[in-house]
Amino acid sequence: MRAPRSNLSRRTINQHNSQTDPSQPVSPPVVDLPINTHDSGFYDGFARAVAIPGKIIVTLIILWAIFFPVSAMETLEVANSTIIAAFSGWYVYLVAALILVCGGLALVPQTGSLRIGPAGEAPEFSRFSWFSMLFGAGIGIGMLTYSTGEPLAHFANNPDIIRGNVEAVSAEAVRSAYMWTFLHWGFGAWCTYALVGLAIGYVSHRRNLPLTIRSSLAPLFGRSMSGFAGHAVDVVAVVATILGVAVTMGLGVQQFVAGLHRIGMGDWLMSDAGDGTMTASAAAIVIALLVLVGASTLSALSGVGRGIKWLSNINMTLSFGLLALFATVGAGFFGLQLLGIGIWDYVTTLPANSLTLFARDGSETGDALVQWQLDWSVFYWAWWIAFAPFVGMFIARISRGRTIREYVFGVALVPAMMCFIWMAFAGGTAIELELSGAAEGRILAAGISDQLYATLAVLLSPEAAWVVSSLVVVLLMTYLVTSVDSAILIVNTINGAGEDEGTRRYHILFWGVALSFVVGSMLILGGIDAIRITMIIGALPFSMVVAVMCVAILKAVIHDLIRKHHGVPTTAEACEEWLEENKRPADLEPSQSS
Repeated sequence: MRAPRSNLSRRTINQHNSQTDPSQPVSPPVVDLPINTHDSGFYDGFARAVAIPGKIIVTLIILWAIFFPVSAMETLEVANSTIIAAFSGWYVYLVAALILVCGGLALVPQTGSLRIGPAGEAPEFSRFSWFSMLFGAGIGIGMLTYSTGEPLAHFANNPDIIRGNVEAVSAEAVRSAYMWTFLHWGFGAWCTYALVGLAIGYVSHRRNLPLTIRSSLAPLFGRSMSGFAGHAVDVVAVVATILGVAVTMGLGVQQFVAGLHRIGMGDWLMSDAGDGTMTASAAAIVIALLVLVGASTLSALSGVGRGIKWLSNINMTLSFGLLALFATVGAGFFGLQLLGIGIWDYVTTLPANSLTLFARDGSETGDALVQWQLDWSVFYWAWWIAFAPFVGMFIARISRGRTIREYVFGVALVPAMMCFIWMAFAGGTAIELELSGAAEGRILAAGISDQLYATLAVLLSPEAAWVVSSLVVVLLMTYLVTSVDSAILIVNTINGAGEDEGTRRYHILFWGVALSFVVGSMLILGGIDAIRITMIIGALPFSMVVAVMCVAILKAVIHDLIRKHHGVPTTAEACEEWLEENKRPADLEPSQSS
């Protein structure tokens, strides 16, 4: 937690910014960003200007989906064909810029050596716990669903297949399938999280600003972020977080129910989706949400240092166990080949693929390429951006004390490599079983939520498949609980002006119930597609905030390097010492300096 400092000290530091020696090219940073919070009642400790609008918007989305389902679905379909398509280029180029900025900050020696916090401060968590929490909160659920689902989907259809360069479901299609899979689960995802987390954590831990989204923009806008503009930024972040987590929950709930069905918990759990596949029934969705959100809410009440930390460690242990099974019993050598070739293809094609934007040219092929990109790349970029306020805040909370270089490599490289390994071995096993004829099309024919279990059913004996599928169900549950309770805590941290301690019980309960209603209503309304479209639209406002965050963190880092060169303090603690030594007056006007 941040060390408390006197109001006089904070005021003096910021007041001095307007009176800096003209010979200095840059003033000390803003080290105080006051946010009005209520001091009594139900919203004690909360910024009501953020908490109430956020709750109203999410509640309206729920009521819209429940009471006007036909209108909601029609609106979503129109949005899918107009708004999302119109902004597809924005999502593609923004994510490419995030990769470039993160790489530059980490690789430049001067910026990479800057610490997220006071000089010499040790990190709060060990590297293993840090990586576990990064992995579990970031992509754990989606990785379980897509570890087999995405390689198989691109094995059957990807841009090379659409162009007619390779045949679908053939050995030649495997290489391009992994190139596109790694593109979606690589640096694009993790640099989005890393940039948002760095923009927040850098100013929060170095300058003692509140651990909230608006603080990341203080290097550009100074203390003006204390007012309406800051409230609006935080509200947008809260709504994006709820919708981003709703997609993850929707995927997790469907796979959780499919797993329960696989281990014999009853045929009532599944229903015909109408396209030849099975999907979770309405009753199963409701019961699963009651169990999972209930467990998540209880875990959230225990806080990040206990429930989330231990659940994340359990997640990582079970994940490694399942990965070892695919590596030893499944396609171990084939998986290694896919991993090596996939990484090579991913790295060598990353600049071109990151900047590729398919356009309609009036041909069937052109239309198919555009639709493929909307269904996959644009969906992912929007998902990562919607997930970024939650994951970025969470990463910022647990990354104090690390250098920018260690932070970026840890957040962007290590989890991406884990996703690649997972998809190479799990997805490679599924593809090899299909190519060899052992699966006889059963894995490809299964719904995406059931493909991991279908792979286990083909690979193992019935008894062993039941045991491992049961472990996957447990792993899914712990991943779901970790992600949801982390999201609830982060939303309350944003609403609480950066504070994550104190009485938050009723608000934790509200967000747990709200998440379950968002997911349940959307899944029953139109399945995961309804949540996906809602999330992509909801991510659009926050994507604008992310773009400004890029500029803000670059300015903050560059100005700190200039400050260090000229002996101007760059951290809150150093500012206090410097002001004491220089005996600056305490009765000057506040500054907007960053």
